[in-house]
Amino acid sequence: MKKILLAVSTVALLGLSAQASAGDLKVGKKIYDRAFGRGCGACHDIASNPQLVALIKSGDLTKASFSTTLKEGKNGMPKAVVAIMEVGPVKKAGLSEDEAIDAVWSYLSQ
Repeated sequence: MKKILLAVSTVALLGLSAQASAGDLKVGKKIYDRAFGRGCGACHDIASNPQLVALIKSGDLTKASFSTTLKEGKNGMPKAVVAIMEVGPVKKAGLSEDEAIDAVWSYLSQ
């Protein structure tokens, strides 16, 4: 009986984890599409600017550096965390700054 309960609990937790990941990806996409009113891609999908997906996949952009840049800005990049926190799905989910940054990182690194 204990083994059955353990198995059911494990399956339930895995299901919840998958839902959370899907939710994070969805919120991350909304952040990328909506931050600053025009989305991150308005700048980062232009060839002359940093290509976030390529930098993440190559390992040239770490999560720590990404997070710091969003919080502090860098070169021509403004502090983005305020704009990120204004995105509707971020507010609705009640995410912290770090959780919102994790969501957009997850979306970009999938």
